[in-house]
Amino acid sequence: MKKSHVLGVLFFSLVFLAPAKSQDINACMQDLSIFAEFAKVKNFKSAFEPWSRVRQECPTINVAVYSYGERILKDFIKNGTPEEIEASKKDLIVLYDEWVQNFPKKKNKSVVGDVTSRKAQALLDYKMADLKEVYSIFNSAFQKDQNSFTNPKLLYNYFKTLYDRYKAEDQEVSMELLFEKYEEVSEKFEFESTQLAKKLDVILKKEEAGNALTSRETRNKRVYNINTNAIGTFLSNLDAIIAKEATCENLIPLYKRNFEANKGDALWLKRAASRMDSKECSDDQLFVTLVEALHALDPSADSAYYLGLLNDKRGNSTDALKYYEESITLETDNYRKAKILLKIANKFKAAGRKSSARSYANKALGFQPSLGRAYLLIANLYADSANDCGDSQFNKRAVYWLAADFARKAGKVNSSLKKVANKTAESYTGRAPSKTDIFTEGNEGTTIKFNCWINSSIKVPSL
Repeated sequence: MKKSHVLGVLFFSLVFLAPAKSQDINACMQDLSIFAEFAKVKNFKSAFEPWSRVRQECPTINVAVYSYGERILKDFIKNGTPEEIEASKKDLIVLYDEWVQNFPKKKNKSVVGDVTSRKAQALLDYKMADLKEVYSIFNSAFQKDQNSFTNPKLLYNYFKTLYDRYKAEDQEVSMELLFEKYEEVSEKFEFESTQLAKKLDVILKKEEAGNALTSRETRNKRVYNINTNAIGTFLSNLDAIIAKEATCENLIPLYKRNFEANKGDALWLKRAASRMDSKECSDDQLFVTLVEALHALDPSADSAYYLGLLNDKRGNSTDALKYYEESITLETDNYRKAKILLKIANKFKAAGRKSSARSYANKALGFQPSLGRAYLLIANLYADSANDCGDSQFNKRAVYWLAADFARKAGKVNSSLKKVANKTAESYTGRAPSKTDIFTEGNEGTTIKFNCWINSSIKVPSL
């Protein structure tokens, strides 16, 4: 009897509840379509009710529940009543947790880092948690899923929350932890910048070959430039705040104190040597110790470059060049090769070896056409040679036209440099011959050859 009762209940469930479930799905699909259409035209108030029903009844039906839900709640936070604002702030945090739970992947790739970092940013923006909690959530996003944690603003704030804790004398945040986190985040910025550069270079090469871009490529180029610009801006901000702490007076004692414990850690040695090099602390004997330990432990492109730098400082230019070339040979990634070549170019520039500096800058551009700083370096080399090239005052000043052309190229290939590139080009153009000078000389449209180390030419502009 009991058995037949159970079978009866089961039959009832199959016959009556299954259609009910189907009806729920149909209702959810209808509401999903309704709220999505409202959200697309930013009518978030009308989208709210059907969205709420879908979120409640069918939370796993579509990721749009969360992507549009984020926009809906942010609109209420911006435009709602005081009660709606406070309720929506709290609900937004819950929404991020539901998002990670129900849709942790998009196209089989994790989005946990992206969504969790957005949660941390919301807590920061709306002052809903202290810095320690915000940092903890940012850090969880970075440690669990660094691949999808790519937003430049959020990466910057990840480090900034730790920096603010350090400045507030939080005992849990040591200077060593601060520098370590800076290195991790700046390396992430560099990685994302390189990924964008690789995509952009494909388009630049197509343009340089004289081939027309498709509408999709044009759109992608614009997006890549916007993202590159954002990375450049936030990386500059990151460098600006760490510069206050990363002085030789702080770095040298810190690395000396921790050397013994880390002399077998190639990554620690590399980061320490890199930081000392960038802050011009490489005259200290500790830099020699770091570099020699790094090269003995893990001979690499980085350690070979630093050995080249050491030999440069000792006046051993032949040995320095040997190590620089070894560094390039050891490096397998073209974009890292480009960065090393640009570093070497800058070292030659500082030593007054202009031809060598240009040669290495051009080699860098061969590996990374979007490396705008290489064009700026060449532009500066030409401008510095204005008094040394040309057989007349007019021709000497004509060098600035050539310098301006290279400065403009920097902004063309890298939008994050556009402002400084244009400003530099304008400065050089201002030093070049004026229209009055051209009229007086009567050489409009003629070609001026520079027979100095530049070994190039420029056409006099038309009036």
